[in-house]
Amino acid sequence: MQAAIHTRDSVVRNWRICFILASAFCFSGLATAEDPPRNLKHLIAARESAAAEAQSNYTYRQTVTLDELNKNGLAEGTYREIRDIIFSPTQQRSEQVVGKPYLTLTNLKLTDEDFRDMREIQPFLLTKDQAFLYQTQFRGEESMDGVDCWVVQIEPRQILDGQRLFDGMLWVSKKDYSVIRSEGEAVPQIRTLKAENLFPHFTTIRQKVDGDFWFPVLTYGDDTLDFRGGGQRVRLTIKYENYRRFGADSKITYSK
Repeated sequence: MQAAIHTRDSVVRNWRICFILASAFCFSGLATAEDPPRNLKHLIAARESAAAEAQSNYTYRQTVTLDELNKNGLAEGTYREIRDIIFSPTQQRSEQVVGKPYLTLTNLKLTDEDFRDMREIQPFLLTKDQAFLYQTQFRGEESMDGVDCWVVQIEPRQILDGQRLFDGMLWVSKKDYSVIRSEGEAVPQIRTLKAENLFPHFTTIRQKVDGDFWFPVLTYGDDTLDFRGGGQRVRLTIKYENYRRFGADSKITYSK
């Protein structure tokens, strides 16, 4: 997200350092009574790949709402869009906007990176073809949403020009290595002499679909983006609804 209004005076925060320090503090007290498998990342990636393959047979509706909040926490501007998502059996994705997006933002401008994050990073899957991009570190154990989980910190090994990656935490079911929750941010935060493109901290919650794989159902975030011209608090909500599986005889039509 880019600021639509710029001034010269500001205090720029190092969000990434704050997040890592806060994460280390939060998870230092977690119990470590049971050691995870040595190849935990690969087990997660295998399960995530299976989940991605299963999800490729589902359509769903994605509703994105982004609010600009004032000092009192009230929305002063909003962006809202609804898209129907269709995946082919080869995981080619087609999207169809439902109606016209609603836009009253005044202090922010959504960028190509924002829209890419909505589709790829907020509903992040650590699949086999993504695993080599990341390094992981075991942070302990925690019960999350009634599931006994490994807590795993994940961060990019490096970020090449044009890449959008995830940096944060995963909660992984001990039973089958399914990711049931993720929390972090899309990276890199983009700061140049002429422009700033900043992205909020978020949490994505998953639920079981058809009794087996965990699909994203909600992403939410409430964060302050520290632009040089001053901080802007934002509230992000993404709902993933109406998962529907195509049968073997179903016909899929793609928009161009």
